[in-house]
Order: sequence, then structure tokens, then C-alpha cells
Amino acid sequence: MPKEHKKRGRREEQKKRKRDHDHVDAAPKRLKKEDDVELESIENGEAFHHEPVDVTRPGELTYYGMLDDEEQEYFKRADEMLELNQFEDPEARNLFLASVYKEADGKELKIANSQSCSRLLERLILLSSPDQLKNLFQKFNGHFLNLVQHRFASHCCEALFIHAAPVVTLELAEPQTLQTPPSSDPNAIIVSMESLFLYTLAELEEHLGYLMTDRFASHVLRVLLVVLSGAPLAKENKNKSVLQSKRKEKVGIAGTERGQDWVLEKRPVPKSFLEALEKTINASASTLDTANLRLLATHPLGNPTLQLLLKLELAHFGKSRAKDENSIIHKMLPDDPIAEGTESAAFINGLVYDPIGSRLLETIIESAPGKLFKQIYSEFFKERMGSLSRNEIAGYVAGKILERLGKDDLDEAMRQIVEQIPNLVERNRTAIIKTLLERCIARNVDISLIKDQLEAVYSGPNGFEVTRILRVSESPAENLKQNGKQDHSPEKVHGSLLAQTMMAVDGPLGDLIFDSLAKLTPELSVQLARDPTASRTLQAALTAEHASVIFRRKMIQQFYGHVGELALDPAASRVIDAVWHGTHGLAFIRERIAEELAENENSLRESFVGRAVWRNWRMDLYKRKRGDWVKQSKYTAGNDGFQSFPESNGESSTTPPHRQSHAQNQRGGKHMSAIELARQKHAAKAVEAKKREAQTDKKMKREKKDKHVGVAESSKGKEKASVVAQ
Repeated sequence: MPKEHKKRGRREEQKKRKRDHDHVDAAPKRLKKEDDVELESIENGEAFHHEPVDVTRPGELTYYGMLDDEEQEYFKRADEMLELNQFEDPEARNLFLASVYKEADGKELKIANSQSCSRLLERLILLSSPDQLKNLFQKFNGHFLNLVQHRFASHCCEALFIHAAPVVTLELAEPQTLQTPPSSDPNAIIVSMESLFLYTLAELEEHLGYLMTDRFASHVLRVLLVVLSGAPLAKENKNKSVLQSKRKEKVGIAGTERGQDWVLEKRPVPKSFLEALEKTINASASTLDTANLRLLATHPLGNPTLQLLLKLELAHFGKSRAKDENSIIHKMLPDDPIAEGTESAAFINGLVYDPIGSRLLETIIESAPGKLFKQIYSEFFKERMGSLSRNEIAGYVAGKILERLGKDDLDEAMRQIVEQIPNLVERNRTAIIKTLLERCIARNVDISLIKDQLEAVYSGPNGFEVTRILRVSESPAENLKQNGKQDHSPEKVHGSLLAQTMMAVDGPLGDLIFDSLAKLTPELSVQLARDPTASRTLQAALTAEHASVIFRRKMIQQFYGHVGELALDPAASRVIDAVWHGTHGLAFIRERIAEELAENENSLRESFVGRAVWRNWRMDLYKRKRGDWVKQSKYTAGNDGFQSFPESNGESSTTPPHRQSHAQNQRGGKHMSAIELARQKHAAKAVEAKKREAQTDKKMKREKKDKHVGVAESSKGKEKASVVAQ
């Protein structure tokens, strides 16, 4: 039976949108294991609203109507033009924005609720002036409770809050800007952005308990709390899921210097914002009792909001609030002391292995006052660090604990975890090993036990093998079979990060990686450079502070004959960029690589990544004025150009260049070429000539001074004689 014909454009539109909601009548899809949490965050969001929580529930969402076909077509075209951003100049774009705002006047609520046009409103917000943002704020005023709960309008509210936040800081620094009425409408009401935010919070505060677990409003509420606190909001935030859904579509403008959405710097905020934030936190704590707060701890939508409230409470209002009976953290952990057998102990033990609750426990460990943390650690985790590190979920809790331990406790925890390293490597849980290494280095704890275990676990027939950490097979066919969709698998990423952490340590631990990389065959080195994850380790190795000249020379020589093809690969091209820095002190090798790039000029110029490599290596200068390029290259690579290698002097291959030269100078056995000896001799002659010239000048000045003194004394004697004669 033939299948029903579906419109391709509509299907692609829905695929591109990637919102957090599936149609109610659609059959549920089978999700991967790692997406279970996301499935719960969608399906359990509404289920939680039927829990017996004493919160004020808003009424039904208001329907604002639909745009007609002509309006939808106009706004779709406007959205496409803004996305492409192909205007002649900023003035032309501003005129276009003004015309779109004029056409959208009175229809803002319809546009925000429209599946096809809400993206336009988000892009408008990215490019709007402060006055335009204020105007949109006023159009939404009184409707925020409905908008934040809507599938599409909630994204517009998030964008509006983020891009209006810097305006508050600007008005705080320059209050006079509020006195200028808008020229387009002299009768318009002048209101500060600070007041608009406070009006919005006042509109939502009655229903905070409900909004904390709403599938759309919870994200908007978190963003609003961050804006009120003045905390930074970075696009690359490691805790992005606390504020934003992982499935949120990235709406941006082509050609912008950086992603304008989801970026906020740390900024000063008015006192009224902090007062409103404190009031909101207190209201949240008073609305929910201990039982309901603990229920939120394992709720997929309530948990991130609870994390944020807890962080803001302790960061902005002092860790002494932990003693306040009405604070959030005291309501969750009311027992003092927290000992086995208490409800607080049962709550903590329940969070450790819970995929959602463990995130809140991480926040408690990270933000809790020192006294409370020490109490929790000694009571629940001190003797369990080894077993915690083995668990897929509890391992992240153990990592947060390591970050707060002092030297003695860290040493004890390290000995427990070291015993588990073979098991951890077998289960591909190397993130905890990386954290342990970083903390031991920071606290000056001996890492020889860690080094011995890692060397034993990752050793093969040829000794320590870095390919085992990076999960790269020597068989190209097997590697292709493994890679496919796993180029950025967590196991490979964590292995690469562990290798980079090891290289950052000066000594035997870092030598394991450097020596293993230097022993790779040219084919395997090229394969490593092409791997999107493993290539990061190569980049770090070539630019590492502790990488010796000998290692860098051997590693770079592995790429001879493959430089052109590597420069065209998206991953390997970054390795070629790193070779520029890796040839410090190796000007001759740098010139050798440039020759290969020049031989592949045509193919490089036809490729986007190839053009980037060409530009980074300054190859236009190389082609036009090779002599100037060589001079600059030798200057940046080291004034001595191609340096000799101290292998015959017994230097370790891992001794950095500056330490090698220092040791050689101390022994007085530095080998110098003929031209270097000539330069040294010429410099010595110049110094001697300057000394002789200075001595001559000094002698002449002294003679002049003596002569002047003699003439003066003679004239004084004549004056005295004439006076006596008179």
C-alpha cells in the first residue's frame, strides 16, 4: 500500500526547530540510554503538577489569535533576510528593523506564539536597540505569565531578558539617558529597564512554585534569576543544562563576530534587583516545606531551578544563611549534626546514585559552608571515595569532593582511588583520574602512585602506548569501524583530556605521553592528527611548556610528505597550525613545512580550512618576499635559527629548551657555529671599543675641569694683588 505523501518543507521545518516539546498525538520515539533524563524532563514535567504540592496554579493559557497568510509570508521573508544578514551597511539593516517593527506593531503576542514566526522575534531581539527592547517589554507586560509557559513564546522571553540585562547596567552608569524621550513618540511613557524587570517579576512571583516545574517556564525563570543576580551567563557554560534545555534551537545572525545569544558578562545590578532576588528565594523556601523541597531534588525540571536558587542563596547572601531555619539548604538538611539514622542522612544517601538528584548533591558540596561540607564528608564519603569513583553517577560527586579537600584528606582519598584505576580504565571512567591528578598537582600531593598505575594499565608490548588512552587503533579498517559516530564519544574525549593533563606535569608522568608520541610511526601519527578528538592531544603536545626540542623535532618530522593533505583536513589543520608554535627553536624545520604548504598552494586556496592554514602560516609573505618571511620566521622561532641538539651531552629528551641552554652555559660546553663565534667576537670588540671611548671621554673631561680650575685660581690671585697695591 503506498505511503501518504508528506510535504518535505514542513518536515524539514519541524526538524530544524528542535524545540523541547513533541506533539501530544505523536507516537513516543525510542530514545537512547543517555537521553533517559531528557525523556523524563519532558514527560514528568506535567506529571509533577499533579503531585500534592501546595502551590498557586495559574489558569488556562490565553489564546492570542493567529497571523493571516499574508502576514506569515511577510514575517517569514523578514526572518530569512535577518538570518542571512546581507545588508549593505548597519544603517540599511536598522531601517529594515524599523520597518519590521512597524509592521509587527500590535501583533507581537501573535508572533511570539507562532511556530513559524517566533524565530523572527528572537532575531529581532538580538539586533534591537534599547528603546526597541523597552517597547517590546511594554507590549509583553501583563502577559508574561502566559508567554513563559508557551512552547514558542518562552524562547522569546528568554532572549528578551538576556539582551535587556546590559541595558540595566548602562542606565545604572548613565542615569541621564532616561531623561531623553523617544523622538518617534513624544507622548510615550518613559520607564527604566530596571522597573520593567521588577514589574515582570511581580507578575510571576505569585506562581513561582508552579513555574519552577513547568516544562517551558522553568527555563525562563532561571534566566530571570541570573539576570537579577548579575551573575555571568556564558555560551560555553559547563552548567548550561541548569539554565537552558540541551534541545534548544540556536537562533543567530550570520556574520556576527560571536554568538550573540546566551552571552552575558558579570555586571553590576541595582540594589532593587538583589532585594527582589532575596525576596524570591525566601518566597520559594517558605512556599515549599522540607518534603516538597526534597521532592524537587529528584525532579528533572525542579532540580536545575533548585540548584540555581541554592547557589544564589549562598553566593550572594553569605554562607551564614545555612544556619537560618528559613533558608533553602537548612530546610533540605535540618538535622544538626547530620548523622546516620537521621532523615538528612537518608536524603543524602538517596541522592548519591540518583542521575538527577546527584547534580543537586554536587551543588551542595560545591557551595556549602566549610563546616557543613566537612561534616558531610567525614560522615558519608571519607571511607567510600574508592567505591564512589567506580560508579558512573557517583563518580561526578566524588570529583566535586576532591576539589574541596585539603592536602591530608586528598592524599588519603588518592590512595583509595589509585587502587581502583585499573577498574576505572576498564570501564572508561577516566574523568575522575583527571580530576584527581589536577587536585594533587594543585595541593602538591605526591603523584608517583598514580603514575605507576597509569603506566601499568596503558602498557603494551612496546611499553606505554598513548594510543590506548586516545582509543585509536593501529589498524585503519578497525579504526574506521570504531569511529563513524563515535568521533566525539565521551570515552575518547575523557581519554584525550587525561593525556593532556598528564603532559601538563613536568617529570616522569608527562614523559610517558611525550616518549610514546615520539615513537609512533608516520602513518599512525597522521591517523592521530586526522582524528577529531585525538588531534587535540597532538596540538597540546606540540605547544606544551614541558615539550623538549628533541620531542618536537621528532614529532614534526613524522608529518613530512603529508603536510598538504593534513592542512586540508578539518581536525589535522589545527595540528599544522600548532606546528608553527612547535617549531620554536627549529627555524629550519619551520621553513621545510612552509615549502610543503607552498607546493600545495592551489588545493589550499580552494579549501576553507586550507585558506586558514595558509593565512596562519603567513604564506602570502612567503610567496612574495621569502627573505622577509625567513627573517621573521627565524626571529619568532628563536634568534639562533636551527639549534643543535644536546644528545651527546646526556640531556634528557624531555628537558625544555631554555633549561638545556642554561645547563650547557653552566658547563661552558655549548657548541657554537662559526657565524655565532664571529658574532660573539664582534660583539666583544664593540664592547671593548665602547669602554675605551668612555675612558677617553672621561679623561678629557677631567683635563678640561683641571684647566678651568687653574685659570680661576690664577684670576683670583691677580685680583688680590691689585687690591693690595691700592
